[in-house]
Amino acid sequence: MQTVPLIDISPLNSNDEQAYLSVAKKIDHACREMGFFYITGHGISSEQMKSMFDLAQRFFDQPENIKQKILIANSSNHRGWGTKGSEQLDPGQPQDWKETFDMALDIHPEHPIVKACPQLYGPNQYGELEGFAQQMNQHYGLLMAVSKRLLKAMAIALKQPDDFFNQYFDDHISVLRLLHYPPRPANAIVDAQTKAAGAHTDYGCITLLAQDDIGGLEVCNAQNEWIAAPPIKNTIVVNIGDLMQRWTNDQYRSTAHRVASPPSETHRYSMPFFVEPRFDSEVRCIESCLSDGEKPKYKMITSGDWIMSRFNATYAYRTKTS
Repeated sequence: MQTVPLIDISPLNSNDEQAYLSVAKKIDHACREMGFFYITGHGISSEQMKSMFDLAQRFFDQPENIKQKILIANSSNHRGWGTKGSEQLDPGQPQDWKETFDMALDIHPEHPIVKACPQLYGPNQYGELEGFAQQMNQHYGLLMAVSKRLLKAMAIALKQPDDFFNQYFDDHISVLRLLHYPPRPANAIVDAQTKAAGAHTDYGCITLLAQDDIGGLEVCNAQNEWIAAPPIKNTIVVNIGDLMQRWTNDQYRSTAHRVASPPSETHRYSMPFFVEPRFDSEVRCIESCLSDGEKPKYKMITSGDWIMSRFNATYAYRTKTS
């Protein structure tokens, strides 16, 4: 594939079995060949998306001393605001030039699941922006509903029960992230090899990404060629993550991707939703993904252990605690 495929998933909400299976087949093909695809018919309105990009701009426009109050480095469960340079997605390249905000399920510290895994569960840090927490949580729920429809379709395509993946999403650890790629300093040396976010794969099952009109997302296809995934109006980009690749014994591709630096004086915003199962979910090869005599390529690992291993490898502030 030289372009990222576009799939209308609206039949996943219908009672038309043939139309449903046709979409599931298209998703399955895209997961195997590219590991990336755009979706339309997801049910989230353009007005809702615009309101979220407006919210992201308002959040990141706050003075730095306000954002510092919810610094992710001071969070025990990886929630809050991340400064420019706090991530290095590609260990062979400079630190990423972006700032972030991360949130997940907002759970009281005394809840049993927080006590079981305090590194990945607990309260969010929202800060002082009026209406921010409410709008973020509303959008989180909308994206989770889309994600569950996609996961059900993938389960069916892989000849598994409808709820094979979704059964692991009670008390899940999915993360909604806001991203801001600001202009680099005037004295910065920027060329075609300078990336705002280095090449990486995502850690979880799938990722749903909304991007603004600036562009810059680049995807590595099966021929190891970098191709653009430009913004397409009213679409969400979906990609496979590492846990899904492990579940499917590499049949579904966790594809490397990166973000080119925005043009000079340009601000870029995007919103990935990282769909990650409950922390103690055991991820092991699905039987239908093994040919006769073939063995699994990966040992069983829990979702939480995998995510924590990737956090420790990626985030500068975790070198103090890991």
